[in-house]
Amino acid sequence: MNDMSIDRSANWLMRGGLRPTRQRMALAQLLVGDGEDRHVTAEGLYAASLEAGERVSLATVYNTLRAFCDAGLMQEVTVDGHRSYFDTRVDDHPHFYWEERGELTDAPAEQLKIVGLPSAPEGMEVARVDVVIRLRRA
Repeated sequence: MNDMSIDRSANWLMRGGLRPTRQRMALAQLLVGDGEDRHVTAEGLYAASLEAGERVSLATVYNTLRAFCDAGLMQEVTVDGHRSYFDTRVDDHPHFYWEERGELTDAPAEQLKIVGLPSAPEGMEVARVDVVIRLRRA
């Protein structure tokens, strides 16, 4: 861990109003310590934390990712009924899901054109539109 990575992680947590506990800091460093955006699964982050020598349980990883999402630091992207990815980039943008690799990446937003959405039912408003473009070999 270098000082820049520690500062970046602590500032990220503070932006979300979260206390920088040891476990949150460890996971935040894996997620944003280098300044790059990430798409991770809970299992993938858990494996990366073990590889980094951090002692956290898979349940703690899930709970911490949920706290990061609730604080607005990440967004959850569901690609099917049982697989979610957590994205450190929180602006509205589309994704590619690479079926063969089980990987989620950003898609070029400037190429996406949404010309209309159905009206929301009475008393409701559209909160967000998720676009996941599933890819497989032709």
